[in-house]
Amino acid sequence: MTDRAIPNAYFDRIDATHFHATSFVGGAWNIAEQHVAPPMGLLAHVIEQGHATRSPQPMQLTRLSIEILGTIPIGVVEVTTSVVRPGRSIELAEGTLSVAGRPALIARAWLQHTRDTSALVGSSLSAMPTLDDVERVNPSDQWPGAFIETVGEVRRRQEEPGRAWTWIRPDVPLLVGEPVSATARLVALVDIANGVTPRVDPRSVAFPNLDLTLHLLRPPVGEWIGFDTTVSFGATGLGLTSTVLHDLDGPIGTVAQTLTVRPHA
Repeated sequence: MTDRAIPNAYFDRIDATHFHATSFVGGAWNIAEQHVAPPMGLLAHVIEQGHATRSPQPMQLTRLSIEILGTIPIGVVEVTTSVVRPGRSIELAEGTLSVAGRPALIARAWLQHTRDTSALVGSSLSAMPTLDDVERVNPSDQWPGAFIETVGEVRRRQEEPGRAWTWIRPDVPLLVGEPVSATARLVALVDIANGVTPRVDPRSVAFPNLDLTLHLLRPPVGEWIGFDTTVSFGATGLGLTSTVLHDLDGPIGTVAQTLTVRPHA
């Protein structure tokens, strides 16, 4: 994307609950703050790790809802988790990402026991354009911030402002020297959905999201993540970004983000 060196990762673990955010998490609305995508991925990673230490029963994250309580400065964050509803086949876990004792993100995650349902696979969700049918673009042409610069290869077919199909191949690890699941890697990217096809120039209208809700059919496979995205604005300052997520094998889930639409004075 630029001549800037690729970072080792977005976070470096300090201890069991504390992580240092590198400068490469710099946000799009404010480059001095963290883009919320990497911290969301960190929450998902710690929630999955917590389950793995409690139970030998494999489970998969099927829904993740995250509330954004405030901005996140670039520095040390703390992630704590708890179990709201334990179970052998279904579990509800909660995670909080805090800065200097102030909660910034709160997540709730449903995890479900894995079983073989391959004979029942099917979906009527529309397919994504192929990689050969979309054009390589540079999102830094529209958005500032180090995270956007390091997001990887981006290809997009734009139908109109607020409607596009986008393929993204992230190439920066979430954590230094620590394996991360394909699901957590996905979560560390999906908040970018709100910016892949702006309805308006973000320099004239701000539309940050207040939350993110992810539903998954299965973990992603491979390097590429597809975003079938529609952005809608209402007449009273509300907005919604709706996305169907894909990998090269087909649909993997959906993402919804509530927007607060704020025209600049």
